[in-house]
Amino acid sequence: MENIDKKLREEAKRLLEEKRVDALVGYETGTLPLTATPCFITNPEDAEKLVWNAFCTQNLAKYVHDLISQHRESQKRVKPEDRKKKVFGVVARGCTTRSIVLHLQERQYARDEIVIVGVPCTGYVDRKQLSIIVSGEDIQEGTLEGDQLVVKTTAGEKRIPLQDALSGNCLTCKFNNPIICDVMIGEKAPAIAGAAQEYAEVEDFENLPTEERWAYFTKEMAKCIRCYACRQACPSCYCKTCFVEQSQPQWVGLGEDTTDTQVFQLMRLFHMVGRCVDCGSCISVCPMGVDLRKFLKKLDKDVLDLFESRAGSSMEDLPPLSRFKEHDKEDFVFNP
Repeated sequence: MENIDKKLREEAKRLLEEKRVDALVGYETGTLPLTATPCFITNPEDAEKLVWNAFCTQNLAKYVHDLISQHRESQKRVKPEDRKKKVFGVVARGCTTRSIVLHLQERQYARDEIVIVGVPCTGYVDRKQLSIIVSGEDIQEGTLEGDQLVVKTTAGEKRIPLQDALSGNCLTCKFNNPIICDVMIGEKAPAIAGAAQEYAEVEDFENLPTEERWAYFTKEMAKCIRCYACRQACPSCYCKTCFVEQSQPQWVGLGEDTTDTQVFQLMRLFHMVGRCVDCGSCISVCPMGVDLRKFLKKLDKDVLDLFESRAGSSMEDLPPLSRFKEHDKEDFVFNP
């Protein structure tokens, strides 16, 4: 991993020095043990901050979209002859590049506005899972030694297999290497062993009676406090005005009514049809531990079954709800 860090920093420094990018979005070591946080590099010397490890959680495609959108908005106030184009670099693993592909397909920005620095991924640590493993104790120090986490808490030191602390979406990921990139750092990562069981949990859920599935949905949504952290972290949520903030018409009330919360989550879930890349950003930021992934993964499976499509899997595989195929199966239309 140190070798990847070195190559990543060298490449980032080169891109900035050669003016190929105006800024680069990556990760730096966090202020808490066993964490990394997004960072924005504009100075070549600051490239030394960059890291790539199992603690890099956030899908950086969200930041790329926001940066490009904000720059475009700022240029509207500038005379046409004085407007400047900016190019942003991004450190991107498989799910990040899937989101970028989706952005490009949905014409959010042009390919020449980004430089993708691809990195191999074997999964990132789920802080909630790690907290469960250490029984909620405060983590004072921690290091990654090979395939083990060495964690020091008030209860003492503990060695944890890295595999036990990885996020659930990483354990079944089929796209852990970049889909597209301008430069690849290091060798591609090996395929994830659990990828063959990607939909096992969804299939178990599908086999439950309708009443039990609805009961599970209502139980999970009852946890939601509508802080909108899932929406803010999601790289596929980029509407300038979200439907929950519209007043004409008003789709969702502002109070704490249970049905309003359910409507928000249901509508957001369906906005993700053919657009969720299973990066886990929404569940990683949810303070209440709502199991959003089960429902998103169900929609992902349905899109694959009905349209033979995977979000962001290639530039040619367009989102199913924005294209027409003469030979779509269409069984679901006649036999719902």
